Amino acid sequence: MRILYLLILLPFANYQITAQSPQADDLRLYDIIESVSADRIQQDIETLVSFGTRHTLSDTVSQTRGIGAARRWIKSEFESISEQCTGCLEVMYHKGEVKAGESRRIPEDTWIVNVLAIKRGSIHPNTYVIMSGDIDSRVSDPLDGSSDSPGANDNASGMAGVIEAARVLSKYDFPVSIIFAGLSGEEQGLFGGKFLAADAKAQDWDILGVLNNDMIGNIKGIDGVIDNRSFRIFSESGPSKVDEQQQIWNRFYGGEVDGPSRQLARYVHRITSKYMPEMKPMLVYRLDRFGRGGHHRPFNDQGFAGIRIMETHENYNMQHQDIRVENGIAYGDVIEGVDFDYAAKLTAVNAINLASLAWAPKPTPFVMIGGAVQPSTRLKWDASDDPNLLGYKVYWRDTTAPQWQYSKWVGNVTEATLDNVVIDNFLFGVVSVSKEGNESVVVYPRTLIPRR
Repeated sequence: MRILYLLILLPFANYQITAQSPQADDLRLYDIIESVSADRIQQDIETLVSFGTRHTLSDTVSQTRGIGAARRWIKSEFESISEQCTGCLEVMYHKGEVKAGESRRIPEDTWIVNVLAIKRGSIHPNTYVIMSGDIDSRVSDPLDGSSDSPGANDNASGMAGVIEAARVLSKYDFPVSIIFAGLSGEEQGLFGGKFLAADAKAQDWDILGVLNNDMIGNIKGIDGVIDNRSFRIFSESGPSKVDEQQQIWNRFYGGEVDGPSRQLARYVHRITSKYMPEMKPMLVYRLDRFGRGGHHRPFNDQGFAGIRIMETHENYNMQHQDIRVENGIAYGDVIEGVDFDYAAKLTAVNAINLASLAWAPKPTPFVMIGGAVQPSTRLKWDASDDPNLLGYKVYWRDTTAPQWQYSKWVGNVTEATLDNVVIDNFLFGVVSVSKEGNESVVVYPRTLIPRR
């Protein structure tokens, strides 16, 4: 716990824009968008569907059917991508065992096997951004590991997006590490994510954010809406476990909707709106869909920022269903329900956000704020020693606004005053900025500069 600063700060100048300001756009992000291929995503979804079922309890020995064949193919795809970039990806299995009785959906001892490809950062190798998709699929009975379960949209679409993002981003170098993850056991209890998140915590990984992709290919909703432009970003308001000091801060100074995952969601919304204005991201202030879950949750449980990216209009007839026609209605998660162009768009959303996060300087570790009964707001933050840093930008917004509305570039300094911006009326944050204009996630103030 940080000790509250008991400083009497002297007045300081209001910093103006420095001679060297960040670029307005990083043109590399436009190239990344153009490089994402709907045809390659279609091919990968078709291959994943061809394994018949990818249920966690399905065959692990066959070369053509079951989750074992699927994960071996995913690993081989990552290895092929790595060969094309002179071994730039570290490809590996990551696994954990679930014992019989630990879950009502796993009746016997079962190995949960993830597939990881790591693009190692050149400056911060132990700092990560993660894109994940699920390998496994299911039908109506969650214990049925033998029936055909194509899982075309849930979640071959997300897994294919992860593979395609790896293809595209493998051509670039980043200061921060990027992990492309195929996670298993999602339908049986989020086990793949639980094992990876627990190991990340134990190994002291510095995770900037997890982008979990679960169903990114359907545009025809159960509500009758056809929509190939919008998508949802689910995020929890703040960590599930906070200490007493943090509870007091949230109550008296704000911050109930400004936890790390919510800031990550705003980041994806802002970057997408800037570089892909044809897309319409939708912030959903909820951990996940009502009563349901996804593989970002285990990372949230360990205190990491994580969000779920997915289609806006789901079709429940094509989720967790035996393949059949009943009363004239077709059920089953078949490939005809996937729009490959839409899946490519959401893959591009992921790719540019991964790249922007990985090219940005690491965020400042600590921000203070003050300005009670004063006409201006003062912010002070810890300096970053990131060599990619150009300077800092201050953001603020109305207390009821979902997204950051106002900003000021203040340069490579560690304090700033916003003249005539009354602290009572807004919420504030600070980002680190690179020369190319890439910004870190907003860091929300977590302690108080006492009134002088």
